[in-house]
Amino acid sequence: MRSFRYRRMSNPGEAVALLAGEPDAAYLGGGTNLVDLMKLGVARPRLLVDVTRLPLGSVEPMRDGGLWVGATVRNGDLAAHPVVRRDFPVLARALLAGASGQLRNMATVGGNLLQRTRCVYFQDVSRPCNKREPGAGCSAREGQNRDLAILGWSPECVATHPSDMAVALAALDAVVEVLEPDGAREIPLTEFHRLPGDRPDQETVLARGGLVTAVRIPALPFGRRSTYRKVRDRASFAFAVGSVAAAVDLDGPLVRDVRIGYGGVAHRPWRARLAEAALRGRPATEENFRLAADEELAAARPLSQNAFKIPLIRNLTVRTLADLAELAP
Repeated sequence: MRSFRYRRMSNPGEAVALLAGEPDAAYLGGGTNLVDLMKLGVARPRLLVDVTRLPLGSVEPMRDGGLWVGATVRNGDLAAHPVVRRDFPVLARALLAGASGQLRNMATVGGNLLQRTRCVYFQDVSRPCNKREPGAGCSAREGQNRDLAILGWSPECVATHPSDMAVALAALDAVVEVLEPDGAREIPLTEFHRLPGDRPDQETVLARGGLVTAVRIPALPFGRRSTYRKVRDRASFAFAVGSVAAAVDLDGPLVRDVRIGYGGVAHRPWRARLAEAALRGRPATEENFRLAADEELAAARPLSQNAFKIPLIRNLTVRTLADLAELAP
């Protein structure tokens, strides 16, 4: 590991100003991703700006029934929060599916959103990777791509976003609050992460020095009928081969409203809006769930080793929505 400088900050504005003025600086939260990348030589910051002491460590109920979640809240604490467990079980289950207890007790909400892909070529500095070194090429397109994208990829990058939490937040219409050198702004989570296009190294819409300060989860009247289902290669501590976050609201036999997010299929958490639109006002049947998933997956472009993800996500969608429909009163 290369030598680096370290600063611990207690004021968000000062942290943003410091990092914005240092081209080779990085924020340090729990470090569960960044430190690994530093050990591999993928990340080489000259300055680490520790933000764990910023006053952003609380979870606050909002008047409308939603939640304000500070960026330095630990993933384990958020998963165990009684309001999250009661009103947004999809989020609690996504967090619990995401890592070991030790990692959840270190990782922060802000850091979870900003974690980088686990594509093996991104993590191997001896292999070309456009995300790590723009213009170098993408080794994964014709290489080991079993776990990589089927939606939204470009010739420059086929990596997937690794977060489970972000998939649930996408389905919940969460909003990311950020502080940038030009001031504060709010970004819908579904717009926070970028598709790769011709600049896969630019993973979010954050300005240089931008700091995630909070995530706001709006009230969802049918949020208690929500869940997260994840397929992975081993029973614990593995990233998603594919996942579904869903919530459903029924009006008798009909789907009144529905939220669906996919993980493990794209460069960002994938909001399945076509599937949602295909289901609203339709009977809650397994056949309609399947047709809705097919509507979303029609744009899928599988790589040489991951065509299986299309039936996998279809079946996950059907099983998850069917289970939720049976739970609905």
